[in-house]
Amino acid sequence: MSGTGDSAPTGEARETLERLYDDPDEEIRALLANGPDEAAVEAQYPVFRALANEDRLRILDALRDGERCGCELMVLVEAPQSTVATHLRKLRDAGLVTSRKKGKWNYYRIADAAVMDVLDLAVALRGEG
Repeated sequence: MSGTGDSAPTGEARETLERLYDDPDEEIRALLANGPDEAAVEAQYPVFRALANEDRLRILDALRDGERCGCELMVLVEAPQSTVATHLRKLRDAGLVTSRKKGKWNYYRIADAAVMDVLDLAVALRGEG
């Protein structure tokens, strides 16, 4: 993932700013001063990366109504245990799901209701909800 850094643009970006603004250097300083919050981007990236997979979205939707065993998720996603385990690890690492062990089985649930709010918002943004 690339950051914005504090360097001034060169090449095409610089040329475009020179055509748009009377004082491109002032505009560049303003852009750099008001750039993206890199800490926020770093925090968001693992979440959106985890969400960028249809099977992981299916798993989250399957957990909408409550906790499920990993074996149930295998059936719902129609994938082998190793694949489901990889998806669940990525979701857990991103803080989207939590798990508990009961005997030899692992049970998974949504870590926070805000996860479902994000998924619902995605549907609403597409106008398909």
